[in-house]
Amino acid sequence: MVGSGRLPLLFLDVDGPLIPFGAEWYPAFRVDGGPRDGGSNPLLDRVDPGHGRRLAALPCEPVWATTWLEDANVCVAPRLGLPRLDVVVWPEPSDTDERDARAGLHWKTRTLVEWAAGRPFAWVDDEITAADRDWVSAHHRGSALLHRVDPRRGLTDADYAAVDRWARTAAGAVPPHGAV
Repeated sequence: MVGSGRLPLLFLDVDGPLIPFGAEWYPAFRVDGGPRDGGSNPLLDRVDPGHGRRLAALPCEPVWATTWLEDANVCVAPRLGLPRLDVVVWPEPSDTDERDARAGLHWKTRTLVEWAAGRPFAWVDDEITAADRDWVSAHHRGSALLHRVDPRRGLTDADYAAVDRWARTAAGAVPPHGAV
């Protein structure tokens, strides 16, 4: 998993994919059978600990791609039973970000492509658009899967199946240039 250098990267957002929003009812998960305890963030009770096993089973190297930054390792990874993961550190906003936003490009897109440096990657987020897919296809020389998750449900069986299918192909074959 982490540190392999050969597996595709899995850029993982927290809010939306792991902490669902927008539904009328949310399950609340207990950590280690104890009482529900989101600590300073009650939304953490929405994190299904079963995601950890499923993420670890994917043939890729997970990387936090979230505004939680290192807090994802402190607050989320332990709930999932995951080790410390690398974290994408976001640059300060710039004029380019404003132009990108007007064009419909997510503010994370350029940084993730730069971070991947040509390595195959999957990006799991609830805010991915066609503009992001087009930009990655034009600017990333490796294979990429930009997988949008329904933020009302978070990661589902179908999402895991899509990422797993893509990752197994990306890990075992040299993809065509710019495949998305």
